[in-house]
Amino acid sequence: MNARLFIFRFLLIFLGLSGFGNAHALELKPNSVEILVGEVVTVTVTKSSGSISVKSSNTSVATVSYASGIASIKGVKAGSATVTVKDRRSSKRVEVKVISAPASVLTISPAVVALNVGGSANITVTKASGTVSVQSSDNSVATVGYANNLATVKGIKAGSATVTIRDSKTSKTVAVTVLNTTAIGEYTLLAWNDLGMHCMDGLDFSVFAILPPYNTLHAQLKDKNGKLVSSNVLLTYEAVTDSSGSINTSSANKTNFWFWVGELVGLNPAPDVGVNLDGLASGKPMPGNKTPSLTPAPMTYNTAFGWFEAEGIPITPFDDKGNKNFYPTVKVVAKDALSGKVLASTTTVLPVSDEMTCKGCHASTDANNNAAQTAAKPVAGWVFDADPNKDWKRNILRLHDEKQAANKVFNDALTTLNSKGYKSAGLLATADAGQPVLCVACHASNAYFDKENKTTVMGGMAGIAPFTQSLHLKHAEVKDPATQLTLDSLDNRSACYQCHPGSVTQCLRGAMATATDASGDPSISCQSCHGNMKAVGSPTRQGWFNEPTCESCHNSAAPGKRAVSGIDANGKAIVPADHTFATNANTPVPGLNLYRFSKGHGGLQCEACHGSTHAEYPSTHADENLQSIAVQGHAGTVAECKACHTTVPNTVNGGPHGMHTTGDAWVKQHEDASKNGTPSCSYCHGTTSAGTPLSAVKVAKTIDADEFGIKNWPAGYQVSCFSCHNGPNP
Repeated sequence: MNARLFIFRFLLIFLGLSGFGNAHALELKPNSVEILVGEVVTVTVTKSSGSISVKSSNTSVATVSYASGIASIKGVKAGSATVTVKDRRSSKRVEVKVISAPASVLTISPAVVALNVGGSANITVTKASGTVSVQSSDNSVATVGYANNLATVKGIKAGSATVTIRDSKTSKTVAVTVLNTTAIGEYTLLAWNDLGMHCMDGLDFSVFAILPPYNTLHAQLKDKNGKLVSSNVLLTYEAVTDSSGSINTSSANKTNFWFWVGELVGLNPAPDVGVNLDGLASGKPMPGNKTPSLTPAPMTYNTAFGWFEAEGIPITPFDDKGNKNFYPTVKVVAKDALSGKVLASTTTVLPVSDEMTCKGCHASTDANNNAAQTAAKPVAGWVFDADPNKDWKRNILRLHDEKQAANKVFNDALTTLNSKGYKSAGLLATADAGQPVLCVACHASNAYFDKENKTTVMGGMAGIAPFTQSLHLKHAEVKDPATQLTLDSLDNRSACYQCHPGSVTQCLRGAMATATDASGDPSISCQSCHGNMKAVGSPTRQGWFNEPTCESCHNSAAPGKRAVSGIDANGKAIVPADHTFATNANTPVPGLNLYRFSKGHGGLQCEACHGSTHAEYPSTHADENLQSIAVQGHAGTVAECKACHTTVPNTVNGGPHGMHTTGDAWVKQHEDASKNGTPSCSYCHGTTSAGTPLSAVKVAKTIDADEFGIKNWPAGYQVSCFSCHNGPNP
């Protein structure tokens, strides 16, 4: 009898009829859709087994494609169709209804207008129903009239207004900006990413989330008088093909983030629109920005920081062909707001990686000969999820539940989060019930920083350690699965690259990444700035905020040289008395001095000229050097005066970091400065005035040295007193 029951149950499982056999059956969400002709909707595919195939019953009505857990359905013409999604175990259907767009919908063009005081601009109105009326929100700024399908706006005084156009069925609005003048002249445009690398959870957000797809683009525009331009211009960003032929124009079809974002953070941006943390602390989040596409998207000017920005751009490391590209390229364009004339353009990268992973230790495995993996194995065993993107995450939640089962603080936190769908049975039960876990709901993280309100928006829970502290202290004594040495004992990049983007992404790729010692080995590693694991996780340290500053390595203790560590023996940032090469104090909030928020010469942000953190110019990623090459003729820090100045100012110490003018003009000026014994000369030229790497020319230069003749210096030549003189002048 038992044998028969066993065989019968086996057949049920094999045929997919048993409840046990369907525990992880294919699931689609939603299973019916109604879309307009030309519209694309996505269906999330979960609990699949093996390869996935998709098919439309009527491709003349709707087409379907599949990638990375997302089935994308496009309406072709009005009608009905059935989309079938099939894995190796079963198949499920999505009923599709395609409807035509309404025959008459009020349409206006353009939706944004800029004009001068005294000028006028027309807005074309089409497909109107019944009588059309127009109204300005502020007639002292702009007036509007309507005739013959044209709404005519007239500029009265500088300012902003909203024009509303109504017909009998609906209304549309037009943003109007009235300007005093037109921006003219030659310009230099510099753009950069704020962190040098943004991490995201990758394809799947259904189990837990650490970081969403979130990138930030900054830009500054200078005229050739060296003045920053902040008004009368429009800046946009768009996707472009990089030097390898890769382009990334969408994100919503490459991850299931948009399906789960509401459950995770309570916001519901449209597909390919990101979450914007700015303003969130006060309950007024700024509008989300779009994934770069072939259509230019606007940037906004931030008065507090003096830059144009697009905060929270949702971009993934998958290009439009499905290939990995951690450095998608974007073009930034500055236009005259009135005429639309292009003033300047540049390219930069929006670095993003899903190599932030724990699968080295936490992925399910049948092997039992690796101590690191054995230590990470839950007591209840590996989950062996068929989806590798979910497997290691579910293992972590199972292990977390086991480790914290008797912890009252943990159980109280679950109770507090019951209203948000969290289960008292634990985090794995929560995720398996359809509520993904947001790690920072309990563990505070300064990665979620609202710079408008200057505060962290994910403050965690009382009694629970911040995320940075928890992760780094917990894993300090964990063994590297490859070397079996504790991560805290390692003094090279491999310790950090177990979890952070590195081994493939090569996050650390700037000037510091390529610095080597006499043996040719890297002289600077992650620990050189951040310390070892225990230092990073120290309870006295604020994650993301307490970082060494530029002057920790660049200071008068070693003129003309760079120290190779910015921390002391206790893992604390070195704070020298000399602040010539310094970040700004109390930036962005009192008590902090972060490079990525600091500014210097002419109001330019430090990152505008020096590059993003982890990617200081020159970068090992070739496309990141294109901007420097375009504005000054060579890769590296933007240091040539003519990059921003048509006429180079003559100054002894008015340049960046108190630097003097360079080139022919300085030949006749430098004598007085040197006779006055200016101590700052030693910073670049060394204590013996014989030159150092900081006084080296980056490209070959020809200098008219007056009575000393014409000097031809090759790239890399270290300029010194002895370049012209036989010895120092008495």
